[in-house]
Amino acid sequence: MAKEYSLSLQSAWLGGMPNLMLKSVLTGTLALLLLLCPSIAADPPAKLPIKVAEDGFPSGSDTPEGVACDLARAFIHHDPALFLGACIKPYGGAETRKTYEEFLDGVVAQMKEEAGKSAPSPGAPKSIGKCFGARHLSKNGPASYGYATFGFQDIMFVDVGVYLHSGKTQLCRTLVIKDKQGKWIVHPRPDLSPLLSMGLNDEAQSEKDFTDVYSTK
Repeated sequence: MAKEYSLSLQSAWLGGMPNLMLKSVLTGTLALLLLLCPSIAADPPAKLPIKVAEDGFPSGSDTPEGVACDLARAFIHHDPALFLGACIKPYGGAETRKTYEEFLDGVVAQMKEEAGKSAPSPGAPKSIGKCFGARHLSKNGPASYGYATFGFQDIMFVDVGVYLHSGKTQLCRTLVIKDKQGKWIVHPRPDLSPLLSMGLNDEAQSEKDFTDVYSTK
């Protein structure tokens, strides 16, 4: 699955013989350094434990990856309660708040409609296929604004890949927020909060799988 998603976006791999030669030189240099300085070859830091669901992917509001996957599951299982529980509560000015509330109501209605169909829509998600590790936005503005205005402890994003009923795959970028209580929540309409999501869609493709950061044992 990781290969399918990596091929769907531009890659930053270097190519050509010069790069292979450079890699060989760097590898030899590193090996020599490790022999001369064994201390730099110390074991990597232990991975943090993470809660995973039966599908093998993160779950819960303790981690940004968990709540991002819960959002995907809400659409997969047509679960309004899971959807609303994962999302940030309505906030902000009157117009923005109203638009967001209408959005939430609309999604719940669509979930109920989809659940009542005899056959799923081809473009609907069927299962989670990939979860990358959460990343911070390159710009400092969103985190600073979120803390100063709403007391948010952190702002990140998570790329989650899903299989669709059509057989195709789709990569979903999810804005996640750590609220005042330390709970991770999803902002499903980041376009309504441009100061919180500045640069979100400009970030490069994620590379690290969540298992590179956490331990599922």
